[in-house]
Amino acid sequence: MFFVLSKTLGIMMLPTNFLIDIGLVGVILLATRFASFGRKLVLAYVVLLAICGFSPLGNWLLYPLEARFPPWDAAKGAPDGIVVLSGAIDTDLSAAHGTASYTAAAGRVIAAAALGHQYPNARILYSGGNANLVADDAAKEADYAVTVFEGLGISRDRLMLERRSRNTFENAEFSKAIAAPKDGERWLLLTSAYHMPRSVGIFRKAGFMVEPCPVDWRLGGPADLLKFSPFAVDGLEHTDLAVREWMGLLAYRLTGKTSALFPGPITE
Repeated sequence: MFFVLSKTLGIMMLPTNFLIDIGLVGVILLATRFASFGRKLVLAYVVLLAICGFSPLGNWLLYPLEARFPPWDAAKGAPDGIVVLSGAIDTDLSAAHGTASYTAAAGRVIAAAALGHQYPNARILYSGGNANLVADDAAKEADYAVTVFEGLGISRDRLMLERRSRNTFENAEFSKAIAAPKDGERWLLLTSAYHMPRSVGIFRKAGFMVEPCPVDWRLGGPADLLKFSPFAVDGLEHTDLAVREWMGLLAYRLTGKTSALFPGPITE
């Protein structure tokens, strides 16, 4: 049920989708006796869409997520393994074209391969099945990741594939089962910076203690908090990404899948 709600209600509540729904309702009401209210809804749709698209709102929401964890400190020494979360490869497009097709989060795979070369003894576990609400066994993200890593110079015998997960909770549960981390082993968790707080919280709850290794930043720093976007699509993307993560943090906390609303670094 949790997965179904996240793929239906969760998607409907994203700012862009929600505002479009408001606009459509407003347009429909223009032809009824509630035309006055309809005009207000259309006006609200236009104004709020402009705010989400052009203002720094998305950056304000995204920055706390990306700044929650610092870059991984290589001075700690070589890791034993690296868990790479799905999201870098579009399963539908990959299946349609018979080769890996990348998303905006492709930096996850590139960063993982770079770390793989830097630490040749580290195992790499790619966690990703098919996140679609309705999916078959034909398109699994982890399957396409194999050829991507091999193309980036990582040998197949170093790769561990988790191909059943559909969301971050399943990423953690299934990855732990495959990695079977031993006492004293150090595993990195590699995902987009904005996604790291929720991911770390879920992995901790699952009993898989990982070291956060954020990549794929969407913001450069605090200066972006005052930056207006010249292209509405960029601002809307940041707003949707951030709101989705904040909703995810709340939902996962309320359902007991994390132990903290906003997981952060562990102070030693």
